[in-house]
Amino acid sequence: MVGLAAALLWWGVAANVPAQLWEPVQLSVAGVWNVFYDANLPDLRVLAIAGALALFLGAGIALVERRVATLYRRTPPGQSSRPLAPRVIMEATRGVFAGPVTITVLIPAHNEQATLPGTLASLRQQNRPPDRIIVVADNCTDRTVELARAAGVDVRETVGNTEKKGGALNQVLRTLLPQQQDNDVVMVMDADTTLDQGFLASAEKSFTWDRALMAVGGLFYGEEGHGLIGQFQRNEYVRYSREIARRRGRVFVLTGTASIFRPVALRAIAAARGRQLPGRNGDVYDTAALTEDNELTIALKSLGGLMISPPGCTVVTELMPSWRTLWQQRLRWQRGALENLGAYGVTPQTIRYWAQQLGIGYSVIGLSTYLLLIVIMLVAMDTWIWFPFWLGVGVLFAVERLVTVWKGGWRARVLALTVFPELCFDLFLDIVFVKGVVDITRGRRATWTHLARTDAPGTAGNS
Repeated sequence: MVGLAAALLWWGVAANVPAQLWEPVQLSVAGVWNVFYDANLPDLRVLAIAGALALFLGAGIALVERRVATLYRRTPPGQSSRPLAPRVIMEATRGVFAGPVTITVLIPAHNEQATLPGTLASLRQQNRPPDRIIVVADNCTDRTVELARAAGVDVRETVGNTEKKGGALNQVLRTLLPQQQDNDVVMVMDADTTLDQGFLASAEKSFTWDRALMAVGGLFYGEEGHGLIGQFQRNEYVRYSREIARRRGRVFVLTGTASIFRPVALRAIAAARGRQLPGRNGDVYDTAALTEDNELTIALKSLGGLMISPPGCTVVTELMPSWRTLWQQRLRWQRGALENLGAYGVTPQTIRYWAQQLGIGYSVIGLSTYLLLIVIMLVAMDTWIWFPFWLGVGVLFAVERLVTVWKGGWRARVLALTVFPELCFDLFLDIVFVKGVVDITRGRRATWTHLARTDAPGTAGNS
């Protein structure tokens, strides 16, 4: 890729040849509609330079990821900066049998009486049921505690917690982790999430086969319902899951909807807080982070931990039912991601995340400019002009959008084929990105919002 990019870039800039001006040709359609179209391709050298830059960017990110993975694998024992690196873990556990894999599930819940019963039912229906379920009731004022006890699971109520989900989990993990052996894995899942039946069995197999594996994340899909805004989110999640599958499970973020950790990984994070990692020493979760799952992923990677999202670990999670709640959710995600990167700085483990943020920034400029130019062209020109080359590019783009959501069903495919509604949704996400950057720049205090559900997931707004 690098060689091809270099050749294209050299060819594109070697000759100082000005771009060819467009020469429209008039065409009559059925004798009633006169249109113009441009029969000339864009300048090939300009296309070559653009392609070269894209290849350089893709190859650069891939090489950085390869370099980081190599560092993980080859970190020698005794390397304090990466205590969870595969070679370190394999050396420490060689010849040691820690017993069969057991699974303890933690469900942080704040007023989740509507969704908790479905979550617990999905755990009971697993092909490989969990060994223990603990509902972490955090400042609940509804029937969450009553329903959890009626379901026969352990309930831990937080005491004086003012630090949201992360603070609630920290309270329980302080007493739970010292009791866990290396194969007594801990799963953290949201109270509005439903696991597919094979989730725990797939995770158990992954932990059994690879003792260097520190965490297993879920591939999440959206619940049914919520009309058009729900379909936008489902399409987004289907594309993300497809991308992770094409990366052979190499995960970007260990989703908070459902992820499983080895105790040694969580203990290493707690020990590194306040020194090598942001946060208070002894806390697994950094309670200052808006997006605790994203921060925990970066923490694990910074310590050399190996993590995957196997294809068998799929979950169905809640969707935001309105544009207002979606705005709040995505603004929290975006601000959290930016603040996490600011806390960790530029390191080999965070370079890809920085590149993703730069890509979003480019999308803000590119997509908004593209849509603006279309509007200007429609307003300024009396005659419609066809550009065959760009029509071809648009067809390829539509095909890509269709293929990437194919598994989402016919609604997902129809929405993808229309192209422009999803472009407007992408523009909405770009605006969220800009708002997050502006808020951080102006020092505005971030807020954490909780969506109170009065019905079970998928029952509201079904279509």
